[in-house]
Amino acid sequence: MPGRLNSATAQPYVLGLFRMVVGLLFACHGAASLFGVLGGAAGGGTIDAGTWPGWYAAVIQLVGGGLVLLGLGTRAAAVVSSGSMAYAYFKVHQPGALWPMENGGEASAMFCWAFLLLAFTGSGAFGLDRLLARRTSEQEQAAPERQTPVAA
Repeated sequence: MPGRLNSATAQPYVLGLFRMVVGLLFACHGAASLFGVLGGAAGGGTIDAGTWPGWYAAVIQLVGGGLVLLGLGTRAAAVVSSGSMAYAYFKVHQPGALWPMENGGEASAMFCWAFLLLAFTGSGAFGLDRLLARRTSEQEQAAPERQTPVAA
């Protein structure tokens, strides 16, 4: 069993599943805040458009979570999402108390670190990043080499 858990062949698949779950959960937070679905923001409502920082954070959550879920532009979306959660933790939660358990910042801290991990590891398996990269390399290999004529 330990050999299977440490297997390099399983790593991209587990990372891809991790990316999809984190992206889905993050996008759900954004959808709840922007559209009032899934319980809504702060007890059932929505965030007023353009309010700082809540509305902008919700847009980052929805778009960043969706991109990470799909594995499209994963590293860039993960960097922006991680930064927004670091901001949320230090500006919103941390002034209330030092520890995340005391200040309600567990989700912000976990999302921040999860997205930072994805920024360094990439999308793993099942991501559109990989599919597009594979298609691009196949097209480059299939294209015949063109020789430029030399003028005498």
